[in-house]
Amino acid sequence: MLEAEVRLRRSLEERSAAESLRSLSVGRNLIDFCSNDYLGFSRSKILKDRIREEELRHVEQYIGSTGSRLISGNSDYYESLERSIAAFHSAASGLIFNSGYDANLGVFSSVPQRNDIILYDQLVHASIRDGIRLSHARAFSFDHNNSEALERRLKLQIDEGSPSDAERSVYVAVESVYSMDGDCAPLAEMVEVCRRYGANLIVDEAHATGVFGTRGEGMVVELGLENEIFARVHTFGKALGSHGAIVLGSATLRSYLINFARSFIYTTALPFHSLAAIRSGYELLKESGEFVQALRANISSFKSRLGRDIMGRIIPSISAIQCIIVPGNPKVKAASRELKDAGFDVRPIMHPTVPGGSERIRICLHAFNTEKEIEDLTNKLKVLQL
Repeated sequence: MLEAEVRLRRSLEERSAAESLRSLSVGRNLIDFCSNDYLGFSRSKILKDRIREEELRHVEQYIGSTGSRLISGNSDYYESLERSIAAFHSAASGLIFNSGYDANLGVFSSVPQRNDIILYDQLVHASIRDGIRLSHARAFSFDHNNSEALERRLKLQIDEGSPSDAERSVYVAVESVYSMDGDCAPLAEMVEVCRRYGANLIVDEAHATGVFGTRGEGMVVELGLENEIFARVHTFGKALGSHGAIVLGSATLRSYLINFARSFIYTTALPFHSLAAIRSGYELLKESGEFVQALRANISSFKSRLGRDIMGRIIPSISAIQCIIVPGNPKVKAASRELKDAGFDVRPIMHPTVPGGSERIRICLHAFNTEKEIEDLTNKLKVLQL
């Protein structure tokens, strides 16, 4: 056996011994309480029909991408879609990436320069962390959702600065809704802090898209902070039921990313079917206030039905993501298996995805979950040995 193969197997065996080995599974005939399909768009017949109609209206488009956008993969349709999405989110400009991972990788690896500083919430997504690792800037974390900790970090950078740092930029990276906790960043407070210290706030809105805002525009729009944010990332693979992402910001930022973001430059463009799905998803979102309201009603219903014991272990959240702490990989896996046996597709979030001792059952609520499904799930949670 090759030496590399031996090392790989050893790593897998160590994961297995720690009961943290990941594997792929298919949730068959289970009630969905785990997907990010918050509004049910991925299963929507209306959306499927609209995508087909959109493709028929543009039969002249190539089936495949044909190349990167800087070579042959760009089109009027692509650029029109970007303008439309930017307008929906009250942004000046936007650039589509092939995924949220690619978007964060592109922004954080290319925008901050060698003398710059990146301050990031300690719970930001892995895609942001990976982008930071590829950057030449210095990076420091601050306590989760703690505006005072952010301010202390900013003040420290100023105090430790030198005259040669006059051209240095500081970037602050947060998520509006955190994917593994479901809690929300205090964006208004953070905007004030960043304004005082001249820092540039970057907000990942992946789990706020379609959930917050009157029409699902995201938390930044809901709070009226559009003009205070340096860059926003909205993804299409969650509430919009499609795939891809867009970075919103100034026209200057868009042009910069086209020239310097390697995850944009050196990848094949999205095929037309994906673009048609994204456009159709946004058109449906504009008409889906009732779905947004249904989702919010289900979130309230779920929380109101939980017993006091469970409420003491749930991470405070007003989003569609509700997490119940069940410490230890073996215990959280057992709880998830019991829920699956009862017919609910609920997944465990284990160490090392989250810190040891903070393992949790992650429950995602949707506009399509019925009152009976929520009632049955909460009743089952009450009798679990959590």
